[in-house]
Amino acid sequence: MNFPQFWARGRSGAFSVWRWSDASVDDAKIAAQAAAERLAAQFEANELTNDKYGYGNRPMREPVLRERRDASGELAWAVTRNSYGSQVLNSSIALFVDVDFPEQKSKGPGLFGSLFGKHAEPEDPAKAPMAKAAAWAQGHPGWNWRIYRTKAGVRLLATHALFHPDDQVCEQVFAAMGADPLYRKLCQTQKCFRARLTPKPWRCGIGHPPARWPFQDHREEHAFANWDANYQAASRAKATCQLLDKGSGVVHEELREMVELHDEATRAGSVGFALA
Repeated sequence: MNFPQFWARGRSGAFSVWRWSDASVDDAKIAAQAAAERLAAQFEANELTNDKYGYGNRPMREPVLRERRDASGELAWAVTRNSYGSQVLNSSIALFVDVDFPEQKSKGPGLFGSLFGKHAEPEDPAKAPMAKAAAWAQGHPGWNWRIYRTKAGVRLLATHALFHPDDQVCEQVFAAMGADPLYRKLCQTQKCFRARLTPKPWRCGIGHPPARWPFQDHREEHAFANWDANYQAASRAKATCQLLDKGSGVVHEELREMVELHDEATRAGSVGFALA
């Protein structure tokens, strides 16, 4: 996992570039200014290429709100805030898999339904990923999934053992479950799994934050604090996911605190809350 503490923005002409450092903000400033000037020079020389950072190819500019380290001092998990203001759980030891539902195409009631006024009940889209998860667990004795319903899909969390994104079995799981390719790439490059803890702001009637960390001045920081207060209030009656099945209930001891944090923050056990 890599969440640098220090970030700075460099500017040269029309170019603005963020860079980072684990040592100091001054180091970040030097790197950012050099990168901005390099881009400006390439532009002037007509040498700009399409080599841009892709999704997951650089550290994530997110503040760490809470973290837990293992006995060796390595970061086991951290809660960060993403670019649109939601809190996210990042873990180097817990295997999360988010599976999106396919887009549903609207279908009419058909001839029979039209004649008799009956409408076929749509099949629950959670059935297919849950069946895949059950089949995987059946073929891997001792495996346990906690299964959650999200607004647009199903979230799987393996709780019986610790996993690292580099583990070969993780790619096998991603393929078998049909995990999003961009998420798979992110796990590999960031060396962590991610799970959103709090609702997406627009699903709570809230727009994007007016400023993003690191804040450039007190005005930006104050504006974000006001936005965040409104976001917290608007999201109180929302849940990020709903626990559907906890399997055997087995939870590895080193995952217990993280699982409890996840379920509390997402309101996974709530009843009657709209998913967001």
